[in-house]
Amino acid sequence: MPELKCTVQTCVHNQQFLCNLDKIEVGGNKAKRSEETCCDSFQERKGDSYSNVTGTASPTSMIDCKATDCQYNESCKCHAGKISVEGSNACHCQETECATFCAVCE
Repeated sequence: MPELKCTVQTCVHNQQFLCNLDKIEVGGNKAKRSEETCCDSFQERKGDSYSNVTGTASPTSMIDCKATDCQYNESCKCHAGKISVEGSNACHCQETECATFCAVCE
């Protein structure tokens, strides 16, 4: 499982730059650049709300990835050693991105 760092402080699943989900989904099936990807698991934090998922956030997470043109995507699973999800002031998943996305050279 990749190491996951998340800077999306506005997400209900973010706990001190870690994600409290065991698995996230990265969108961007036609992505050619990182800006065209997003964290489909993003849910906006309202006020002081936190996710009601039990357990603690982990530095690793399974990542289902729809960005099929990424060199780290193998059968829709991310195989990068580390990934970074960014979008510090996001209100919608489209305002997030997988900053680790790297297009397959053609």
